[in-house]
Amino acid sequence: MKAYEIHLAKVREYIAEKRRQGRLITEIKCDTEDEKLVHGLPVGVGSQDKRNPILKEDTFVELGNPSVASCAFMIWSDDLSCVEDGRITLIGADIQESEGKSLPFGQVIIVGGTELKEEHHLELERTQYTSDQIEGYMLRSVPRRVWSRVGKEAAGRGFSFETLGRALMAIFRWKHPLVQATEVVFVTSSKEDVNQLDGIAAGVRKFSGELRKLRRQDDGTYECSEYTCETCDEKVICDSIREWVKLRRKKATGVVREPS
Repeated sequence: MKAYEIHLAKVREYIAEKRRQGRLITEIKCDTEDEKLVHGLPVGVGSQDKRNPILKEDTFVELGNPSVASCAFMIWSDDLSCVEDGRITLIGADIQESEGKSLPFGQVIIVGGTELKEEHHLELERTQYTSDQIEGYMLRSVPRRVWSRVGKEAAGRGFSFETLGRALMAIFRWKHPLVQATEVVFVTSSKEDVNQLDGIAAGVRKFSGELRKLRRQDDGTYECSEYTCETCDEKVICDSIREWVKLRRKKATGVVREPS
């Protein structure tokens, strides 16, 4: 069984377990044809100028504050039968019924494409943290976590998890032409449920870590696929490598000489 199949099977079993436990589960089926994903949404979706930040006093609901648990990961498959295209599964309360609350938050994005390969994984993974393409939604995330806010104005227009799910699906399709199917799972039911989901995410992170390695380029520099240096465990190592590369370049040009 391929790595993604193992992780995806665990997500399916997780949802089934929450259903057996009597959690509130809402399933929404979206039309993914052409522009229908975003047609009729209460907010704009797509690349625009930097959006205004959502201040605390303008926040309708907060999702994934570190104090209440947060988890986010992406799974891809080259087998379209593994993805329930257009389906949004919500375990727990929706945004409209959570005014003034700070909810635990889990987010799983599942994408499929017959031509998707491991080389596409890191770019797909980055896309889930898009923060400036959904009006009324501000991401305060660090990698592998989603800490976000929904503004009062957007909520007043009807912003819901269907809105967020459809927007995320559309963004993945726009940014990655090889993506042919998209599915989203949201969890807000409890801190314990989100932490349990994070147990599945640990396996996905291990797989991602194997792909997220320094790769030497033709010009002698090194490319790192981590999201930000500040949150990367290998920052000290990377800094050392950069200094080593600079020294090698200076030696090659005769700018500096090593002591004899």
